[in-house]
Amino acid sequence: MTTIASFDARLVRVALTRPWASDVATVGVIATHVVRSDGAEGWGFSWTPQIGAEAVLAHLNHDIAPFAVGEPADPAELWDATWAHIHEAGGGGVTTIGLAGLDLALWDAAARAAGLSITDHLGRQRGSVAAYGSGVNLHYPLDELLAQVRRWIDAGFGAVKIKVGGPDLAEDVERVRAVRDLLGPDRGLMIDANQRWSLERATTAIEELAAFDLAWIEEPLRADDLAGHAELAERIDVPIAVGENLHTIHRFADFLREGAAQIVQPNIVRVGGITPFLRIADLAAEHGVPLHPHLLPELSGQLALALPAVPGVAEPLAEDVEDAGFGALGALVDSSPVAIAGGRLTDVPHVGLGLRFR
Repeated sequence: MTTIASFDARLVRVALTRPWASDVATVGVIATHVVRSDGAEGWGFSWTPQIGAEAVLAHLNHDIAPFAVGEPADPAELWDATWAHIHEAGGGGVTTIGLAGLDLALWDAAARAAGLSITDHLGRQRGSVAAYGSGVNLHYPLDELLAQVRRWIDAGFGAVKIKVGGPDLAEDVERVRAVRDLLGPDRGLMIDANQRWSLERATTAIEELAAFDLAWIEEPLRADDLAGHAELAERIDVPIAVGENLHTIHRFADFLREGAAQIVQPNIVRVGGITPFLRIADLAAEHGVPLHPHLLPELSGQLALALPAVPGVAEPLAEDVEDAGFGALGALVDSSPVAIAGGRLTDVPHVGLGLRFR
């Protein structure tokens, strides 16, 4: 039986080319490395843009690594046992983010040992996926926002997503109208409120913003407000997208069962890695709900290439946040394992995840 011989983690601060806010100039990556008893190595990571990187690092080094060393190196087998060991520390957040660092490294080792990319190791389903332009842009003046949207149009993206949720709804309406006018009628437009609204404010805002042909409204309410999302879904016609701040398959099941989400967006790191991500994808397929992974296109794009098609359900989209790719930021030892051109994401030849951090 192949077991885990060693596992370690270190914190890397990746500088952003363009800060996401005045206090967000870097993102925290906890780079992980596993060595199996057969000598195979794997590299993974945990990730948190602003808050908690040091806590995740401590959790990995003090709780997860001592438990994992000596255990079977099969990621799907180990995930449940490790989760049972650590979930006393919380039902998601630091615990699942930390567990992703182990899970991703084990999947990387398995794919590398087979001489395959993670897409081919899991089972490639398609050669490319559509990508959409995305940005952390609520603080941009309107002219800068429109310049960003123009860059996405020129790059060939068929859809874009912008932030809403400022203190003045009239300003949100002005910005969304201007973006829709620039996009024209044939490109998709999504909006993301990042949990800024109350139920009543969301209802009022979406009633006005729906006039601009929205593909979805993302995180209109606090992520843990299941009842609020279910009620909002009854009030509006715009599909609700949630998931970047849901940490377990149990919470995804709650939202899907209650009709509180018409689109799910699991973040592969925040849910605990590839193992739970694949389970959430199966759950979404059972409910006939589209799944579009949140952020991290250099990882999520590879998994999107391996997700089975679901009849009657839109194929997964990759989210490309401007100036946030690990490869473009110079954070990787190797070149990026994916390429985005003409509004579509493809992978490039590599083995494993192709994500080793400097």
